[in-house]
Amino acid sequence: QVQLVESGGGLVQPGGSLRLSCLASVNIFNINAMNWYRQAPGKQRELVAGITSAGSTNYAGSVKGRFTMSRDNAKNTVHLQMNNLKPEDTAVYYCYARTITTWGAANDYWGQGTQVTVSS
Repeated sequence: QVQLVESGGGLVQPGGSLRLSCLASVNIFNINAMNWYRQAPGKQRELVAGITSAGSTNYAGSVKGRFTMSRDNAKNTVHLQMNNLKPEDTAVYYCYARTITTWGAANDYWGQGTQVTVSS
């Protein structure tokens, strides 16, 4: 089992920055993919960013150029640096991990979520 612990959310003014962190209970090199999702009230869950064990990243068009996902293998942690935040970025942000066993079974794991509020 993989446990994910998130931190770094909070209240920030438009144009400000936050850095979210997700600590995994296993070496993240052994996790096939890790993503950040977000969900605002009344809206569907949205994929924000992802990183593979090989280090490649992808971003939603709405955050490209403002958000950066990275990993720290020594600390088993991934980060989401969020710059130039906008009110529409307000949501609960979730860390997600997927593992695939040698038998071909996929397992999904979710963090508890952290609230990000962008407001004046």
